Amino acid sequence: MSRRLFALAVAALALTAVPAPAQQASDAIAPEAATPAATAKLVTAKSYMVAAANPIAAATGAEVLKQGGSAIDAAVVVQTVLGLVEPQSSGLGGGAFLVYYDAGRKRLTTLDGRETAPQMATPRLFLDKDGQPMKFMDAVVGGRSVGTPGTVRLLQEAHNRWGRQEWKRLFEPAAALADAGFAVSPRLAALIAEEGDGLKKYEATKAYFFDKAGAPLKAGAVLKNPAYAETLRAIGEGGADAFYTGRIAEAIVDTVRMAAGNPGVLALNDLVDYRVRERVPLCISYRALEVCGMGPPSSGAVAVGQTLGMIENFDIKGLGRDNPESWRIIGDAQRLAFADRGRYLADTDYVPAPIKGLMQKDYLGKRAALLDGDKALADEAVKAGEPEWDHALNFGRDRAIELPSTSHFVIVDRDGNVVSMTTTIENGFGSRLMTGGFLLNNELTDFSFETHDNGVPVANRVEPGKRPRSSMAPTIVMKDGKPLLAIGSPGGSQIIGYVAQALIAYIDWGMDVSQIVAMPHLLNRFGTFEIEAGTGAEKLAEPLKALGYEIKTGALTSGLQAIEISADGLKGSADPRREGVAVGE
Repeated sequence: MSRRLFALAVAALALTAVPAPAQQASDAIAPEAATPAATAKLVTAKSYMVAAANPIAAATGAEVLKQGGSAIDAAVVVQTVLGLVEPQSSGLGGGAFLVYYDAGRKRLTTLDGRETAPQMATPRLFLDKDGQPMKFMDAVVGGRSVGTPGTVRLLQEAHNRWGRQEWKRLFEPAAALADAGFAVSPRLAALIAEEGDGLKKYEATKAYFFDKAGAPLKAGAVLKNPAYAETLRAIGEGGADAFYTGRIAEAIVDTVRMAAGNPGVLALNDLVDYRVRERVPLCISYRALEVCGMGPPSSGAVAVGQTLGMIENFDIKGLGRDNPESWRIIGDAQRLAFADRGRYLADTDYVPAPIKGLMQKDYLGKRAALLDGDKALADEAVKAGEPEWDHALNFGRDRAIELPSTSHFVIVDRDGNVVSMTTTIENGFGSRLMTGGFLLNNELTDFSFETHDNGVPVANRVEPGKRPRSSMAPTIVMKDGKPLLAIGSPGGSQIIGYVAQALIAYIDWGMDVSQIVAMPHLLNRFGTFEIEAGTGAEKLAEPLKALGYEIKTGALTSGLQAIEISADGLKGSADPRREGVAVGE
């Protein structure tokens, strides 16, 4: 298919395929008890597959693979389409983490495209005139929260290394779609309506997300974005430099600095100087498998790895998925991991962190010993441990908030190359600032607003050029040196629990990829057990309460995407709570 025909086909798909509303999660913990309407679809393929949060993005990425493109070629297309059809979650104005398996070299690589604090940012960025932390949403909306975007540089860096198709060509599908228009999905329409006046604060978002009468766009409305098309074609022609210098960069800076009521300090030199960092993949052994992900500034791989490392000391398989004792162990392991996360983890380009110590089997064995009782851990018992350090520094507790949003996709190409990428603008609709047809992030609010805890510096405090800590956990599970499972999810700091639960369900309870993405959620980050409302997980509420936990029942809208890779082919699935699909051949 020619580039032009491909772009036209994408546009036609976007105008006709309005996804069904997000489904509820399974009505029971056990997968066999799930209702058909709540069951995620299991997709099989022999050659290639994409699982993404929107059917248009997934189908477009799969078409790239069908035409012989690499997993990275497809990732560029998927991200640029997601930035159009799912703008509230990710896009050019945000950042991303990539975990990549190179089949030719048999090598895992992680690339850090996280946003950075402007050089003019100081630790007092989110303190008011009295030195007190700002209210969270007062900090989010406007230019103050905008970090230097990293996604475009990440895509360019990955394509330079592993791309196969022409860079320029990869931007045309999303550009053509932006010109032709796409049907607003039910999820996007619902989020616009929910956000309401929050999106009307700035003229660009008001004009884009509301009709001429001021009403939020409804599902099925055709939304065009010629400004986004122009931005995409400029990047296609000029590479990432067209985004980080010149007209686009100047518009980003002007938008941030002129944001009424809450201007930011981003400058042109912040964009010019932005660099992607290659990080060493962080892996932990679990039940004879290697679970690998992104290290700091993400806390995802550390916290997921610590959770698994602690529960490996228990017979979770024998206890079973319907046993409150399983969830006591899992929940309190998560609490201990979050205690370590809050004290030690931040951008290691700025602060040292005891990563090796936190992941050591002996240390995790000592932490697991705290779980030997038969009741919930008392709050005073849940505190950061004392891992082995390479130096003598220590840090105070971090109380940074990380709200649910973000997107995740996984891709496997014909050659066995694997992408697991989590991408974000942080909060839904980011800073609510828009330029060039895309939203700007509010990623700086992932820093701790407080700089010190009882006189001790907080590791995740704001510093010029620093990357805020994240919970994103793009993951590839390895077996005998080969990729077995690619997985990840959006969801703020709940991502850690979503991914850990899915891995436990897959590895210990033998559930397939469609079952692990649809399984009802139970999470425990800070002592309160969060239980997904309207699902079979609610039957565990009273037993867990009897063990001493406070219970909070509510929506836990994960967006897990997963692909299993085996000698028999590929199996993939997308979380039924959102609009995602898996597509392959």
